[in-house]
Amino acid sequence: MMKYVIIGNGPAAVSCIDGIRSVDKNSSINVISKEAHPAYFRPLISYYLEGKSKAENIYCRDEDFYEKNGCETVIGEATALDQDNKTVTLKSGDSIVYDKLCICTGSSPFVPPMKGLETVENQYTFLTIDDSFAIEKAITKDSRVLIIGAGLIGLKCAEGLRDRVQSVTVCDLAPRVLSSILDDECAAIVQKHLEDCGISFSLSDTAERFEGNLAFMKNGGAIPFDVLVPALGVRPNIGFFKEAGGECGRAIVVDNAMQTSIENVYAAGDCVEQYDISFGEKRIMALLPNANIGGYTAGVNMAGGETSFDNAVPMNSIGFWGLHMMTAGTYANDGGARMIEEKGENFVKRFFIKDNKLIGFIIIGDVKSAGIYTNLVRNQTDLSELDFDSLIKNPNLLPFSEKNRRKTLGGVV
Repeated sequence: MMKYVIIGNGPAAVSCIDGIRSVDKNSSINVISKEAHPAYFRPLISYYLEGKSKAENIYCRDEDFYEKNGCETVIGEATALDQDNKTVTLKSGDSIVYDKLCICTGSSPFVPPMKGLETVENQYTFLTIDDSFAIEKAITKDSRVLIIGAGLIGLKCAEGLRDRVQSVTVCDLAPRVLSSILDDECAAIVQKHLEDCGISFSLSDTAERFEGNLAFMKNGGAIPFDVLVPALGVRPNIGFFKEAGGECGRAIVVDNAMQTSIENVYAAGDCVEQYDISFGEKRIMALLPNANIGGYTAGVNMAGGETSFDNAVPMNSIGFWGLHMMTAGTYANDGGARMIEEKGENFVKRFFIKDNKLIGFIIIGDVKSAGIYTNLVRNQTDLSELDFDSLIKNPNLLPFSEKNRRKTLGGVV
């Protein structure tokens, strides 16, 4: 009998459990969870804050999932890994022995030093369900909220708060919203929609120092607020693995089997970097679909099966008050890539092609069936094998050859 240990308890972790149990039905599984909650979808915490969903509705699995799969959950934080003795040490001082280990520790908010930040009483990050609970307790209908960061985390927090407070202002040093995934024109469409929905922006600007509930901005102005949410990004939780001698870049380096540089140790989710087939380099791709696939792949291989996650690409599917967008792959018309664009009254589609393959896309508005495009990126499909012009206007399987239809229906869409 094997002894499996999983550090972390998010989507990658429960998918790892699924992968293990697909091969090994009986061996023990210990889940080390820093949070005293069942695994949940972090991107959905804004819906709880907004009042659209109860906390239990964002859980990844049914409440009896752990019991049905014979898992023992330990609430605690891993602080050390001993690869020689195959043990994980917790902050409490307890040690847990493993035969096969999977690290699914995710990431933590990054808040850089800012002068006077310690004078701000009501400041909260926005990454966990407990963060949502804390913000909910702090706000009133009269609250003025300042969010630092116009990335995905900051904007989803703004969405969750808009109808529950007096005002929401978002600032960012970048000149556009969602600067890591959208170009200038697409970002402008999203920003206008958010402004029409009641969100205020101060872009190309950020808070330099604080005096209580007053933020002094880089460009000379000042913004009063009651609640502050720094949403400046995240950092992978890799400290104990790196200290144990494991190979890391910006995150834990894994191969296509999700195996790390340490024998019998795997990793998946937001704490890993792996090969991005659309970009040609290893990158952090902290996205839910990759966490699910990576976790399952790790679990199967830990249990003695054999499978590979060799087509990872960055992707995002998000929406704000009826405006939906989807991106995948590498979307920049440099390095020899060319762009094809399709526009309509309520949508923009931008496709980036290199070496006759779709390497990425941005779609704002009509995202129906856009998973077909993601499949093209993942499978590195030769576009000469299908009618891509038709596919741009109407995403369906008809433009595919019979061979590619079978491949698409059998793949991840």
